[in-house]
This record gives sequence, structure tokens and C-alpha cells, in this order.
Amino acid sequence: MATNACLVVSLWISCLLATSHATTFSSLQRTIILTASPQAGQVLKAGEDNITLTWSLNTTFPSGTDSYKDVTVELCYAPISQKDRGWRKTVDELAKDKTCQHNIVKKPYTSSNTTFTWTVRKDVPGATYFVRAYALDSAGREVAFGQTTDAHKTANLFEVEAIIGRHVSLDIASACFSAFSILSLLGFFFMDKRKGKPSK
Repeated sequence: MATNACLVVSLWISCLLATSHATTFSSLQRTIILTASPQAGQVLKAGEDNITLTWSLNTTFPSGTDSYKDVTVELCYAPISQKDRGWRKTVDELAKDKTCQHNIVKKPYTSSNTTFTWTVRKDVPGATYFVRAYALDSAGREVAFGQTTDAHKTANLFEVEAIIGRHVSLDIASACFSAFSILSLLGFFFMDKRKGKPSK
């Protein structure tokens, strides 16, 4: 019993330590300057239009601030597209945050300007967005950030227009069903003809 009790206490302490070390967005410094090509209010078409991104270190921070390994850039939902959508909810603990669900690119960190052009993927939902970059340490933890909007996430927002129409998989399923229907009709036709032939 004593052993079980110690095990439970040990697990509880481990969970508590893990929680206490969880990275929160509010703890990060905004050391990355990030810009994106879309103008405020611009509408981009999924699967067609491009976003050109440029990021670099904010040189107003002291030397040595940027001991980063990588930068990951993500497409993020603006508050207007999060309302009444719990699956896009903003949470301060980054492991639970649903704001940025669409990965754009991950690149090794350099303090000088880095530029990348991304074509909006076909599966990106229609919504209002901004772009955010996270600086990662050697363990892959978020340690700093930059974004194309203000702290309230209301400035420099743009929209993505989703692809409207039938999905490719639906077209394939429809074609298969049509082919099966035709083959079934032909089968019934030949069976009916055979039954109609007089026996010799």
C-alpha cells in the first residue's frame, strides 16, 4: 500500500512539474519582425494565390537575445473567425492553443531577412487570418514570436476564400457508382434475355 501511495504521489508531482513548465504565449517576447504580402482586407483564393513572408530579428533587443535554432511560420485564425468555434479557441498554454492550425514553413533561424513564398493550400477553410512566427530553441520549444497583426489581433487581417464545389473524392465516388449502375443494368438485361429464350 505504501508503495502504491508513493507511486501516486510521484505521478502527481511529475504532472505538476510538467504543467508548471508548459510554454505560455503570454511568456514569449515579440522579438521577430514578420511581414506578409496581403493587404488588410484582401481576399485570397485557396489553391491559387500566394503569400510572400519576410521575417528577421527585431534589432532593438539586446545582443544574444536570439539564441534560436529554428523558426516555424503558421497561418492563424483571427478572433472574428474563432467566435462560437471551440475547435479554434485561443488558449494561453501553447500545447492547447487552437489559434494557429495551418503550418506554412519551418526554417533554420538566421537573424537576417528570410523570405518565403507560400501558395495557400486547397484545404484551407474560408476565414479571416493573420500570420504568426515562433522562434524555437534546440529542444523545439517556442521561446519568442512575431506576427503580422497587433496584440488584439484586429489589424492587417486578410481573408481566404475556400474552394467551392464538389470534392475530387466525391467525383470519383459518383463515377464509380454510375459505372456500377450501368453494369448492373446490363447484367439484368442479359439475364432477362436468357430467361426469355425458349428451351430446346
